[in-house]
Amino acid sequence: MTGNYPCVIAHRCGGALAPENSLAGLAAAARCGCRGVEFDTMLAADGVPVLMHDETVDRTTSGRGEVAALTSAQLRALDLGGEPVPLLAEALERCAELGLWANIELKAPRGREVQLGQVVGRLLADRWNGNGLISSFSEAALAAARREAPAFACALLFDKLPADWRQRAERLGVVAIHCSARHVTAKEIAAMRTAGYVVACYTVNLRGRAEDLLAAGVSAVFTDRPDLWCAEEMQGTTINT
Repeated sequence: MTGNYPCVIAHRCGGALAPENSLAGLAAAARCGCRGVEFDTMLAADGVPVLMHDETVDRTTSGRGEVAALTSAQLRALDLGGEPVPLLAEALERCAELGLWANIELKAPRGREVQLGQVVGRLLADRWNGNGLISSFSEAALAAARREAPAFACALLFDKLPADWRQRAERLGVVAIHCSARHVTAKEIAAMRTAGYVVACYTVNLRGRAEDLLAAGVSAVFTDRPDLWCAEEMQGTTINT
């Protein structure tokens, strides 16, 4: 099962329109006509996947401490911009309700990558409709998720494209490569496209830059400002993987 990339994907649920990695962000993205969202998932101390980008809760919630040291119940007791820290299962359910394509990014502290991939892969195999894909900078996490949920599409993330990007992508069996818009070049985009990969770039908050990347062959951009694109445009373009 593979996903259809919308050309505009809201970063961390709703970008700047709501608290990051929140259910409110998913609703905000849907309201402005965005069909695709990206969010980060990590493991709580009890092994439950939750939505969170940082290894600590300090920046985005009312609490302090490492995500990996707090149980899901403790995380749920924190205030994330007016709501509890969401469980991954809740986010998947809300995406299905709103008809959102989802990029589930695996985030794990060093040493927990394989566990994260296994737990999330099992949850997705059991409860996800497959409308989207799994991504990660961690090859170990991505490989573990693929073993548990081989039917779902995956993407490998890079900041700067390494010389051996093609070998890594082939080894993992991904369908897409996500790169930083700050570093990727037109030559690299062309090479990835020629090799048969969907290319997406993060994080693009200027519409002109997004249009340049799309013209260069990038299939999708992640943005904190999905509201800069009108609903008609965001609904009109998909890339089949």
